[in-house]
Amino acid sequence: MSYDIIINNGLYFDGTGAPGAIRHIGIRDGKVEVLSLSPLAEAGCPKVIDAKGHWLTPGFLEIHSHYDAEVIAAPALKESVRHGVTSVTIGSCSISMVLADAEDCSDLFTRVEAVPREYVLPILKEKKTWRDAAGYRAFYDQLPLGPNVNSFLGHSELRVAVMGLERATSRVKPSEAELARMEQLLEEALDAGCIGLSVMTTRLDKMDGDRAWSSPLPSTFANWKEFSRLFAVLRRRGAVLQGAPNAVTKVNVFAFLWQAHGWFRKPLKCTMLTALDLKSQPLLHRFTRLSGWLANRVLRGHFRWQTLPAPFTLRLEGLNVNAFEEFGAGEILRNIKDPDELYTKVKEPAFRALFKKQVKAVLTKGLWHRDFSDCWVTECPDASLVGKNFKQLGQTRGLDAVDAYFELACQYREALKWTTCYGNQREAIMRKLLASPWTHPGFADSGAHLRSIAQYNFPLRFLKYVRDAELAGEPFMELGKAVRRCSGELADFIGVDAGYLRVGDRADLVLIDPAGLDDTLDELHEAPMEVLGLVRVVKRNDAAVALTLINGRIAYRRGQEYPDDLGKAQRYGRFLPARDLSPRTLPERAFEPAPAS
Repeated sequence: MSYDIIINNGLYFDGTGAPGAIRHIGIRDGKVEVLSLSPLAEAGCPKVIDAKGHWLTPGFLEIHSHYDAEVIAAPALKESVRHGVTSVTIGSCSISMVLADAEDCSDLFTRVEAVPREYVLPILKEKKTWRDAAGYRAFYDQLPLGPNVNSFLGHSELRVAVMGLERATSRVKPSEAELARMEQLLEEALDAGCIGLSVMTTRLDKMDGDRAWSSPLPSTFANWKEFSRLFAVLRRRGAVLQGAPNAVTKVNVFAFLWQAHGWFRKPLKCTMLTALDLKSQPLLHRFTRLSGWLANRVLRGHFRWQTLPAPFTLRLEGLNVNAFEEFGAGEILRNIKDPDELYTKVKEPAFRALFKKQVKAVLTKGLWHRDFSDCWVTECPDASLVGKNFKQLGQTRGLDAVDAYFELACQYREALKWTTCYGNQREAIMRKLLASPWTHPGFADSGAHLRSIAQYNFPLRFLKYVRDAELAGEPFMELGKAVRRCSGELADFIGVDAGYLRVGDRADLVLIDPAGLDDTLDELHEAPMEVLGLVRVVKRNDAAVALTLINGRIAYRRGQEYPDDLGKAQRYGRFLPARDLSPRTLPERAFEPAPAS
């Protein structure tokens, strides 16, 4: 029997959590044709790969990306494929590109996700010809995708499409007709294959553009009556809610827990941001694990926290710091568009005094620890500054750490590059978060924050934790389960056809060299983005992933990079619709069109 590809001698994991075993795989017509206990005959097969000493796993899933704009322009999504990710979820954090017009979608997306508006808006004006969920699905069905794609409908976009941008970013409550229209459009999105709805309640993320500049996202203006109406649709149909609690107070976590409960009703499948071991809140990890237990065991819900299986390290430039949104003085800086005005502002003594006072405030701390002794210069025209933190640099100049930072930022602007770690630096705590049954490791924000976040290789970092613990004689998770946590478990939760590697399954797989799971996974590099002409930061070492297959075709091979037709031919990924949704049952009166806003 002939095959398109044979992979012999790999330590095989199927995505179910079963232990690894040496197996030999024959792939034909994009699917796993055979799993053999003995090596397959190579005669007549055009591609034979010896996987001895390597792990053969299902392709990984990223269930929290912001590839919405990039995938339209450059559908190969090579940086994820390079690291074994074969399926990505878009439409996260209430932001999607399903219903609204190009400018609305751009203004919702670009500032929040730190992707330049001048690049995104022209792409959307050229490419976005659809204004409904059916057109959105049709676009992806003809797009030459690299990895597979699945999507949420974003609540911020849904509000804008129904209420208009001005009303959607105000305290105006939607009318009954508008609420019914939102329900209808959500139903249509689920019918078209979207996996659910993403919402946002933290007001730290702000709008771009001239019409609603610096307004919080539309989803944050919704009340719980509106949320409850939409969540009822998700619950009834078995779709997924992705939510984000208030980043500072976190009190409304309990409202989400209540929405998710399964007492005397069908539970709401809920995935929330985010379980991190933050330096600013070192006990938070206990709350996230406890709340997961409460939601699932006591309230009988179907609830998970998304977690990042790596140190949460950011590379920053000058005064371009998203975390400044967390307090008033920092928000003033984030609201200034003109760079010259921005750098002039921090020279004002009164503003500096306010900034320093609020940096020290404890009760308003969100993600960022605000400790400038833990902020390190990595690049600068003055090489003598590299490797020092702002407290050290202030001491040599007789300045406060904040003053030293502002002075250097004003002198070098974006040429001053610095880094800080928000959290996940304690490996023992990270192991507990990864081992918790109430967390999911599919969070990386790929496609966003191009100059600061670089977690495209997050599944490899997860496997490194597991392998390191095993080598140290301190195992906390079996390797088969770790593979499942990055593959089959995520696919089952969001309800898409992915994450497994068994006979008959689509051959999305990764070949991993475990010797490459070392500290070089955390090394930062700059890499050009295909088509867009931008440069982003990435973490990569190219020693861990030897091969990525999507739909039975080689999408990446170490040393040979990518095939010429990746992102150009419909041979690789496809749109993955939600597979297990219940049909609509709402009465027709709920679908009467709302009056024009």
